[in-house]
Amino acid sequence: MNETKPLFSTIDEYIAGFPPGIQQKLREMRRVIHETAPEAAEKISYQMPTFYLNGNLVHFAAFKNHIGFYPAPSGLEAFKEEIAQHPNSKGAVQFPHDQPIPYDLVRRIVEFRREENLKKK
Repeated sequence: MNETKPLFSTIDEYIAGFPPGIQQKLREMRRVIHETAPEAAEKISYQMPTFYLNGNLVHFAAFKNHIGFYPAPSGLEAFKEEIAQHPNSKGAVQFPHDQPIPYDLVRRIVEFRREENLKKK
């Protein structure tokens, strides 16, 4: 069977495709990012919600068991001790659905990435 994933053109469309509990987490993630980097533009990139400010700022996405947050390797490296308590890789940190998302950490990472990207001007 050849199943294709839906293609999204907006973050609203992306969020609408998930169950209510996941939608709430995605909306809050979006709100925190907007609040921290209000000048960043929203788009869909790699079929994930993406914030763009002089280049990719951060991405996030929902999966079966977690919310993935992609702040670029530099964003993860700068907060490696705090991120260590969550599953992570070179480019992402995972926030399991059965645990609260550390929005304060997300905010601080976005602030770091915002400053980093503003230096690209």
